[in-house]
Amino acid sequence: MRASKGDRLVQHGRVVGQHDQVSEVVEVMGAEGNPPYRVRFADGHEAVMSPGPDCQVKHKDEGVTPDAGGDRDPRL
Repeated sequence: MRASKGDRLVQHGRVVGQHDQVSEVVEVMGAEGNPPYRVRFADGHEAVMSPGPDCQVKHKDEGVTPDAGGDRDPRL
């Protein structure tokens, strides 16, 4: 998994009814785009993540589709 600043991380819900969570990569802390990443969520809080198999990178030129669900912020 490789990401760049400005990309989105989509963490898919693991149980029925749980929405996907979308966050923006604000810093790549690993070498050559590898994790860990500092991400910012729609509510403004930040976290350091090493995404697992339930995550997907949406590169900034791809955008996030409307069916991504979750707490999306239109500013992201």
